[in-house]
Amino acid sequence: MEEACIAIIVALATDNADEGRKLKKKQRIWSKEWFLKRKKYTHHNLLDELLLTSNEDYANFLRMDHSTFMELLEKVEPYIKKKDTNMRSAIPANQRLSTTLRYLATGQSFEDLKFTTAIAPQTLSKIIIETCEALVTVLKDCIQMPSTEEEWKKIANDFGIKWNFYNCLGSIDGKHIEIRKPPGSGSYYYNYKQTFSIVLMAVVNANYEFIMIDVGANGRVSDGGVFSNTKFYQKLKENKLKIPEPDYLPRSNIKLPFVFVADDAFPLSDNIMKPYPQRNMTREQRIFNYRLSRARRIVENAFGILSSRFRILLNAINLEPDKTSTIVLACCYLHNFLRQKNIQIFLQDSFDFEDVSSGQVRPGSWRNNNQQLISLESCQQRNSTTTSKDIRNKYCEYFNNIGAVQWQNNIFNE
Repeated sequence: MEEACIAIIVALATDNADEGRKLKKKQRIWSKEWFLKRKKYTHHNLLDELLLTSNEDYANFLRMDHSTFMELLEKVEPYIKKKDTNMRSAIPANQRLSTTLRYLATGQSFEDLKFTTAIAPQTLSKIIIETCEALVTVLKDCIQMPSTEEEWKKIANDFGIKWNFYNCLGSIDGKHIEIRKPPGSGSYYYNYKQTFSIVLMAVVNANYEFIMIDVGANGRVSDGGVFSNTKFYQKLKENKLKIPEPDYLPRSNIKLPFVFVADDAFPLSDNIMKPYPQRNMTREQRIFNYRLSRARRIVENAFGILSSRFRILLNAINLEPDKTSTIVLACCYLHNFLRQKNIQIFLQDSFDFEDVSSGQVRPGSWRNNNQQLISLESCQQRNSTTTSKDIRNKYCEYFNNIGAVQWQNNIFNE
């Protein structure tokens, strides 16, 4: 009798488990009926209409024109294309790419994005990360740090011609990318602005292009510590960047090292120039700071253009840090790709314009945004070497004499 009761209980439990599995399997097939009608509700119908009637709106929707989109699609399609199954049709590669671009452009949540794509949020999260990984792979050549002295000298020549700062190899800066607090992370990502973030560090050339990016350091690390932990800084410190030997500045007998320009968040060194402290500056030092700021403003504009085009960076990204890093990387690679392919759309009125006769700067359109990326915190003055201070003083002397530009005296007349 007892054995029979046990057998009945086991049978009932098995039947209930089978029914539960069937129900769960049935629910897993499609959570919402209207997703089955994706061809009707997808945003690609709107894109087709915009392509016929408004190229400007099409470019604004995807942050690129149609020919550039098709070129990008050709690159990523082998990495993101999926096969149809007996259960359902795969989401086409063009929709996967356009959905990802729209997510990066707007910063919409997956829950909001489902209404314009007719794709479930869980599926969106997979598609967007997979596509961002593919973008980083296929656009890897769009961000290249120079590997020879000749390549470095080309960048320095551009800075000299365009921004009157000779022997400059790049402009350095970093920004906090806000994230939602990861579960169980405590204060690990907690930054000085009392938000949670990872840090994007970058070096930019004279044409607003990234030549080095490093992303993923937790926001709690001091900003000077973030930079010192990058592979770029380690190579710089170990003289492995193949930076050219010191060279003469134009029309002078002053031979100085090639340098990167930065702000107060970075250490002064033989190859990193930062402004003089603001207190008790001489007129000559103010002119040096002005000349350095003209070159350093390039990286500031690059970050501004990046975040205004890809507004996902201005929101607190609700993904784990590794996935957030992938999204940030994809935005940076797309920035360079579009800078090279779609310059009229990508840079139109975006960057600051300076009237050199008066020193007045017309702000780039990105500065009109109420939201901005969080800057690195200015560090306390570190003990710089005598050599690095001497190098800065010699640059200062050059900018105030033979290397002066005609308009700086008008700006700093006392």
